[in-house]
Amino acid sequence: MSLILRKCFQNVQISSLLKNTRVLMPVRNVGSEVSDADVPKFDMENPFLKEKQQCILCKHKIDPDYKNVKLLSQFQSPYTGRIYGRHITGLCKAKHEKLESEIVKSQSAGLMTVYLKEPCFIKDPKLFDAERPIRPHRF
Repeated sequence: MSLILRKCFQNVQISSLLKNTRVLMPVRNVGSEVSDADVPKFDMENPFLKEKQQCILCKHKIDPDYKNVKLLSQFQSPYTGRIYGRHITGLCKAKHEKLESEIVKSQSAGLMTVYLKEPCFIKDPKLFDAERPIRPHRF
C-alpha cells in the first residue's frame, strides 16, 4: 500500500496529506441520553423512485370490447390489417391477448374489416408510433 502511495504521490509529502485531512465524528457525551427530538425523521418518499410503467389501456382502465371498433382499429395496421405486436404497442400481456381476441370477435361479427383498416378511422389520433417500436424487431 505504501509503495502504491509513494508512486502516486512522488511530488507530494504523504505526511502533509495526512495532517490536512479531517474526519468528522459525532461527539456524544457519555452521561447524556439521546432524545427523540435530536434524531432526524426520514419520512420522505424516495425522490429517485421511478413511476411504474403501465400500458395505455391499464393506465386509463379501458377494457377492450368487440363493439368498440374505433379503439380496436388503432391497434391494426392501416395497410395490411394485421394486429400490431406487443413490442410496438407497449401493451401488457393480458390486455394484448384480450385485444387480439376482441379484434377476431369483431371481425367475425362483421363489425371490422379483415384485410384493411376502415378509411374513416385512418385519421384517428395515434396511441403509439408504429415506426419506432419499444423493442426493436428483426426487420
